[in-house]
Amino acid sequence: MNGQPGWKVYGMTMAGAACWGLIGLFIAPLYERGFSPWDVAAIRAILSFLFLFVFMIIFSRNQLRTRLKDQLLFACAGVFSLALFNYFYFEVFSQSSLSLAVTLLYTGPLFVTVLSRIFFNEPLTLRKGLALAAAIVGCAFVVGLLPSGTLGISGSTLLLGILSGFCYALYSIFTKPVTKRYSALTVTTYTFFYMSVFMLLTSRLFSRPDRFLHSDVWISAILLALVSTAAAYVLYTGGLKHLEAGKAAILATIEPIVAVLVGVLFLGDRLTLWQAGGIALILYSAVLVAGRLRKRKATTVDEKVIL
Repeated sequence: MNGQPGWKVYGMTMAGAACWGLIGLFIAPLYERGFSPWDVAAIRAILSFLFLFVFMIIFSRNQLRTRLKDQLLFACAGVFSLALFNYFYFEVFSQSSLSLAVTLLYTGPLFVTVLSRIFFNEPLTLRKGLALAAAIVGCAFVVGLLPSGTLGISGSTLLLGILSGFCYALYSIFTKPVTKRYSALTVTTYTFFYMSVFMLLTSRLFSRPDRFLHSDVWISAILLALVSTAAAYVLYTGGLKHLEAGKAAILATIEPIVAVLVGVLFLGDRLTLWQAGGIALILYSAVLVAGRLRKRKATTVDEKVIL
């Protein structure tokens, strides 16, 4: 395979993104019970860390050992990426819709590609550029921003959405340097540790304990932590260990496909022809990224370096 990542790696990355696509099912009930976006981010952080930490203590205690200087990267990923990205993302969701929140979040791959070029010197190839363009246009079709472009949005909501994409991109940038030294489980556990500490210090999650008396709150919170957080980040970070950050981020655009399918199958949403075309574009972008080249020559069209 000449050192190229296998389809198992690509599948792992996309499976993690698919788990993210289910998140709307678990967040909506929490909003209905009066939790704010910052509260929901705190719930996600604390429960996810507890699940991951207990699992590691039982099955992978030796993987908790890390270099002290790497803790800074874990902390940056936990606070500047996870905590802020979750808040901005959930805030857009609460102010508008999940579809719009996902669309603005997926400005993230653009930021990842640019930042990876700056910090990791990852080449910006024509193939990657085409995949990125297809993914962005596909996302716009999936959520209805194209072809009509009639969605109303305030400037503050737009800014929050773009910030969610930028902070989302920072996860790949902060964790990429340590994925070669540690397992996906180690990276995910430590980043959520710092996120949970930050959220505990800044949120008022327990100011109204009566909200936790409802069974649907606990069911939603546990599924949010296990499915759309712990499993999602372990799978995605596991794929990132073997992929360029830019490629992993583009593959993660499978998330809006899952979000739309969940709406159609479980929430009574109707899939339009434009949305179907958007799904096809996103899948095409994943094929462009994952497709193995027969020859890696700088002069070929597929891998011609743009920057």
